[in-house]
Amino acid sequence: MSEAVHSADGVVRAPRAAVEVAVGVLVRPDASGRERQFLLTSRPPGKVYAGYWEFPGGKLEAGESVHQALARELHEELGITIGASRRWHELVMDYEHARVRLHFRLVSSWSGALQMREGQAMAWETLPVASVPVLPGTIPVLRWFAQEWGHAGPTHAG
Repeated sequence: MSEAVHSADGVVRAPRAAVEVAVGVLVRPDASGRERQFLLTSRPPGKVYAGYWEFPGGKLEAGESVHQALARELHEELGITIGASRRWHELVMDYEHARVRLHFRLVSSWSGALQMREGQAMAWETLPVASVPVLPGTIPVLRWFAQEWGHAGPTHAG
């Protein structure tokens, strides 16, 4: 059985190894019962897709679990210490520069004030997302939110 791969640009490429990436989907715990909010950050200057909006995270290092990598990355990028994270979805994205396996984990508790340590911007968003442009690997997450939250209509601009 072959795994589903989503091409970011519509180009079919020869198979290549995927880089494992932990992705944090931070949902405001105080948002239940009203408009739910989640954190998006922009890709920092100097990185591929700079300025595109995404869920924060980064590559797994040797010997790390997905949760350990996520905890490390969110501390390095955002200055927070996360509590538990819950496995949510997994997706392979085939970008021109790399194929990545995105391990999305829901995070609803953390400590510390959010600090944008890599020069990125942040936004607490709802559906439809106002921040543009959205990274292709973020779009499926917005669709999953729409399904789970009963949101009808567009999930983002563009």
